[in-house]
Amino acid sequence: MGHLLAAPDKFAGTATAGQVAAAAVRGATRCGWTAEARPMADGGEGLLEAVGGEPRSTLVTGPLGSPVEAEWRLVPAGPHEAGPTAVSEMARAAGRALVPDPSHDEPVRADTTGVGQLVRAAAAAGARRVVVGCGGSATTDGGWGALSAIGSPAALAGVTLVVACDVTTPFRQAAEVFGPQKGATPAQVATLGERLAELAERYRRDFGVDVDRLPCAGAAGGLAGGLAALGAHLVPGFELVAEMVGLPGRLKRADVVMTGEGRLDPPSLAGKVVGGVLSLVAGRVPVLCVVGDADPAMEGRTPANLVVVRLTEMAGPDRARREVAPLVEEAVSRYLRSR
Repeated sequence: MGHLLAAPDKFAGTATAGQVAAAAVRGATRCGWTAEARPMADGGEGLLEAVGGEPRSTLVTGPLGSPVEAEWRLVPAGPHEAGPTAVSEMARAAGRALVPDPSHDEPVRADTTGVGQLVRAAAAAGARRVVVGCGGSATTDGGWGALSAIGSPAALAGVTLVVACDVTTPFRQAAEVFGPQKGATPAQVATLGERLAELAERYRRDFGVDVDRLPCAGAAGGLAGGLAALGAHLVPGFELVAEMVGLPGRLKRADVVMTGEGRLDPPSLAGKVVGGVLSLVAGRVPVLCVVGDADPAMEGRTPANLVVVRLTEMAGPDRARREVAPLVEEAVSRYLRSR
């Protein structure tokens, strides 16, 4: 028998990373293996669950101006840290779930004011590092709302601001790449693109930061770039989460690693959780990747130590969406028994 580490991402819309990881642990223990659940995230939704910490909430301005109660976490300081770390998901304050059916001028009007308010609340609570996770945004305001709510770099004196990015999109391309997903019409995409171009010039002029030269600055509709203008560090989300939860050390104790997500596609191997786990494992042990489904383009593109199990193939599309946890448990159990 051996030890399994379950480090999956969420299955968007059907199961959280915690639910998937717990199911994988149950499947391993059924086979007599020891197992550990370590739900992961790439900086987008699911970040709070992955890092844990003390739950806090703050009433902020939502993307269209209505008040929203946004949860965030306060993580105690480690042995070599000056103070606690606050972790927030921008989607809790300005996410697509808060604008479920965007119409008329909403894709243009939606802004990130509430994200800036969360940052200020975290700093006021004593956080010495504030992490903002990008992903699932309803906004393409270039971070101007958040920047305006924070005020200036002086408002964050003594605080390290970190933006966890799940994409590498350039700042000015955020409208073209993500605007249609947020309900923007072609004309609105053009308007948003012009606004981003104007903001890029403004950030360069007023803050001395060239967001056009920063990888990931287009994350969350340019929020990453706006916060960078205030001095934020833009980092790959998976790498930040892995460091915060001590994933590299946990992987060293595993004989098999389980990971997964709702749909495996080419971006999965480029900065997302599955690719990040594979990179850290570096071929040392087998990796079982359980997914809801997989893009046909992945055929023949996965490394030799990766075994992909598709729940749609196991049980059909309906059960794959309704019964994620039981199917993940069964998939892990079958795999370990076959070894």
